[in-house]
Amino acid sequence: MRRPRPRPNRPERGVSRGRPRHAGRGTDSDRILLFGLHAVEAALANPNRPVSRLLATENAAQRLAALIAKRGVKLEPASPRDLDRLLGPDAVHQGVALETEALPPLGLDEVSPDGILLVLDQVTDPQNVGAALRSAAAFGAAGLVLTERHSPPLQGVLAKAASGALDIVPLIFVKNLAQGLAELGERGFLRVGLAEEASEALEDAALTRPLALVLGAEGKGLRHLTREHCDRLCRISTQGSFGSLNVSNAAAVALHWASLKAR
Repeated sequence: MRRPRPRPNRPERGVSRGRPRHAGRGTDSDRILLFGLHAVEAALANPNRPVSRLLATENAAQRLAALIAKRGVKLEPASPRDLDRLLGPDAVHQGVALETEALPPLGLDEVSPDGILLVLDQVTDPQNVGAALRSAAAFGAAGLVLTERHSPPLQGVLAKAASGALDIVPLIFVKNLAQGLAELGERGFLRVGLAEEASEALEDAALTRPLALVLGAEGKGLRHLTREHCDRLCRISTQGSFGSLNVSNAAAVALHWASLKAR
């Protein structure tokens, strides 16, 4: 669970100190919607997550009853059709929706000095980012680094795919990823970029903490400046005709290897 930490007065190079521009919905930049039982359950369990409005069907309300009572939240009974109208017919809401605000991001200077960071280079697909966030939670990553621009909104589909990890894994937003990676290097992080064509296999690499695992968007991969600010490039070994994994699967495999090998 995220806990508030004192924030320094000086701005970090390449790091946004405010709320991400893309965190909101519509013209109200502070309002976001979460849906799905795991995402809403984790948000209610996080005392730092504000609750503006909670809508749930009878069955979903029963599943969340203990947390609703603990937070003292006023519940608005809703039918599945009500939630479809609010969220759209394609949203897999599982009978619950929460209106809330984005959690404040961390700065690079607040990251654990012996942890593992997952860094995404302009990955825009919310399903992939949410799945990567879930893997980050599963393997105890110290945080997820995203670019302020070219990253998906932290709500809805992303939160559902993250299955509660949005309220567990600290998020760090950088205006300029190359500068952010340079700062991580100054802080002693080993910066390992994942690239399909790299000669060194990740499973054979000597990994040390603190460690930053850097992954690019599908198709584009790592950008040139991103590669230049990595200490080494590694590939994930695969077999057969499929030479690459999608970014969320690659993140899970990389975090697994790192959690076992990085000392």
